[in-house]
Amino acid sequence: QVQLVESGGGLVQAGGSLRLSCTASGRTLWTIGVGWFRQAPGKEREFVANIGWGNGNTNYRDSVQGRFTISRDNAKNTVYLQMNSLKPEDTAVYYCAARSYGSGYETKSGDFGYWGQGTQVTVSS
Repeated sequence: QVQLVESGGGLVQAGGSLRLSCTASGRTLWTIGVGWFRQAPGKEREFVANIGWGNGNTNYRDSVQGRFTISRDNAKNTVYLQMNSLKPEDTAVYYCAARSYGSGYETKSGDFGYWGQGTQVTVSS
């Protein structure tokens, strides 16, 4: 069993930055692939970024490539999503999700068995 807690959301102006954190408990992070997803009002949940277990392959959706960076600190059992050059269309609830020995290439919600409660990110224009 894995428990995930997100933090770091908030309100920021367009062009600004935020760093989201996802802290895992119940299992060592080394063995877990972690993904970030987001869901805007009235829209489907969508994949944002993913990092594989261990030293982790990384994978991003096209619209955040070059602006967002996913990383992990296994000693702190935490995965980060650094978000730069934020745009109003990045506004959503952001969720982290975990998959045992995830490769970093999973992009579907159904590929992940554990989810956090979400954190709101609002980007004003």
